[in-house]
Amino acid sequence: MPLEILLVLVVGGIVGVTVLLHFTGRSRVRELTPETARSEWLRHAPDDEIIDITIAHDNHSALIRTETGNGLLWSFGADTVARHLLDFDWLDHPEGIEIQFHEFGTPKAIVRLDDFERPHWEHLMDPS
Repeated sequence: MPLEILLVLVVGGIVGVTVLLHFTGRSRVRELTPETARSEWLRHAPDDEIIDITIAHDNHSALIRTETGNGLLWSFGADTVARHLLDFDWLDHPEGIEIQFHEFGTPKAIVRLDDFERPHWEHLMDPS
């Protein structure tokens, strides 16, 4: 098979899969509710006992309080990522808070918060 035809088939296949995923709704960012946040956190950390869940107003992040400490759950495309807040720094960000994990696999997460909810999240995340 000539290289030109193979190239057209590969590019067309990639574009076709991308369009199909977009039109079937699989490219939407996952929105969190208290119920979905609870189930997603327990999917990532099944041994944790959840005390409280605070959902950001944009529904893409949740601060999870457990018996062992706080954790952060955030949308990553159609899936979620969950990390315990054990070794991290948080910085002010124009859109909210930037959390820098001291972990190679998850370097940072940006939690989009409005001016009303930012002090509340900062209070909940304060280790002291």
